[in-house]
Amino acid sequence: MERILIVDDNTDICLLLERFLSKQGYKTASVQRGDDALTLLRKDSFELVICDFKLPDVDGLEMLRRIKILDPTTAVIIITGYSDVRMAVQTVKHGAYDYVTKPLYPDEILYTIKSALDRRTQLVEGRPVAVGAADDHEEDVPEVNPVKPVTRSPKAGTILTGGRRFIFGKSRSAEMLQKHIDLIAPTNMSVIITGETGTGKEFVANAIHQKSKRAGKPFVAIDCGALSKELAGSELFGHVKGAFTGATSDKMGSFEYANGGTLFLDEIGNLSYENQIKLLRVLQERKIRRIGSNTDIVVDVRILVATNEDLREAVRQGRFREDIFHRLDEFRIELTPLRDRKADILLFAEHFLDLANEQLEKNVQGFDDDVKEKLKEYYWHGNLREIQNVVKRAVLLAQSDVITLDCLPFEIISPSYSMEDSTTVVSTVAPANNLKSVSENAERAAIIKVLEKTGYNKTKAAEVLNIDRKTLYNKLKAYDIHL
Repeated sequence: MERILIVDDNTDICLLLERFLSKQGYKTASVQRGDDALTLLRKDSFELVICDFKLPDVDGLEMLRRIKILDPTTAVIIITGYSDVRMAVQTVKHGAYDYVTKPLYPDEILYTIKSALDRRTQLVEGRPVAVGAADDHEEDVPEVNPVKPVTRSPKAGTILTGGRRFIFGKSRSAEMLQKHIDLIAPTNMSVIITGETGTGKEFVANAIHQKSKRAGKPFVAIDCGALSKELAGSELFGHVKGAFTGATSDKMGSFEYANGGTLFLDEIGNLSYENQIKLLRVLQERKIRRIGSNTDIVVDVRILVATNEDLREAVRQGRFREDIFHRLDEFRIELTPLRDRKADILLFAEHFLDLANEQLEKNVQGFDDDVKEKLKEYYWHGNLREIQNVVKRAVLLAQSDVITLDCLPFEIISPSYSMEDSTTVVSTVAPANNLKSVSENAERAAIIKVLEKTGYNKTKAAEVLNIDRKTLYNKLKAYDIHL
C-alpha cells in the first residue's frame, strides 16, 4: 500500500484529503507544519508528499529541498493558490512532480497523484525517463498519447514523430524555430537553448533528437537545478558500490543511459563548478568515470543544454567556465515568450484542450469568443506551462460543450495590470489620484517586470534594479507582491 503524507496548515484540507485518499486505497498521514513533516519523514518512508506552498514555518521551495535531501525518490506535489502560479512553476523546475491549485477537485488531484506515483516507480526501478515525452507535468509541450484517438485533425505547425504529436505554432518565430531545428538536427553539434521558464526548451531538445540520426536511441533529460552538488556527480556519471555512504550498489549515470543518443541538461548554469570540470572532461575525451571507480567508460552522447539565464554573464562573473561555454555554444536557439506569439496562443489552447479531454474523459469542443479574447490578451507569465494548466482546469470546470468565462481564473478575466509597458501602467489595486500612488504603482510594475525577466531570481533582480536584497524584500512586502 503506497503511503502519502499531506502537509497543510488547513486542518479541513488535511481531513478531506485523508478521507478521500484512504477510500482510494492509499495509506495516509497528515501534519500542519513543515518541521513536523520532516520529523515524520526521517522516521517513516512515504512514496508521495502533498505539500502546501505556504506553511507557517517554511515555504514550499525549502520543504521541497529538504524532502529531496532525505529521500530523492519521494514524489512531491505542491498545493498553491492562483497567486502563486509563477513561483509554483519554479517548484516544478526544482524537483516537484507538479503543482495543483486550490480549490482541489477530486478527479484532478487523483489523476495527478497516480501520475506522480507511476513516474516514481519508473525512477526507482532504474528505467531512464525521457522527460517531456508522454508526461504532461513538465513545463514543456506534451504530446498526445498515441494509444488514444486525437479529437482534432493535425493543425498547421504540427509535426508527427514516432507516433507523437508536437505543436510548434504558426507565428513567424515558430516558423523560424522549425527551420533551425531542421537545420541543426541531422548534425552532432551541441546546442544551447535559451528562453523564459515554460517556453518549451525541453520540447525543442526532444524535437531535435527526434529529427536526428539518433532518434532510435535514448533521449535522457536531467534538471541540473534540481540536483544538489553531492548528487549531481552520481546522477550524471554514476557510481560504484561503496563509493560513498548510501552507495549500496553500482549505479549507471545519465551519460551511460544516453549512450548512442541525446543527453539534455536543463538549467546548465546551476551545475556546480566541480561538476563543470567533470563535464568538460567528457566533452573533450568522450569518456566518463563512475564515482569511486578507476575505469574509464567510452560514451557517444550528443549534448543539448538549456538555460533561462545569460551564460555569457555567468562566465564574466566566474560562475560558469568559459571553456565549457564555448564547447557547448556551437549553435544557439532562442525561444520567444508566448505573449509575443499572439498567433500561437489559440493553437496551443486547442492542443491542450485535446489533452485535457483525454485525461479527464470529457468532450469539450472549444472556447466561446469572450474566452478566446481573454486568452489572447493575457500576459502568460508561465508561458506554455501556465496556459496548459489554465485550459486543463477550465475543461474540468466546464458544464457545457464550450469553455466560458466563468471557467477561467480571476487574474485572466480581470488582470490587475498590464506588463507590456511598465512605464505607463496604473495598477487597479489603488486609486491613482495623487502623485505618490502613481509613483508607487509604476515602481511596483517595474519590479514585477524585472523579476519576470530574471526568472524570479531575487538576487539578479536586485542587481538589475540597483538595490540590495533587503530593500527588494521590503518592497515586495510593501507592494504585496507574492512569489
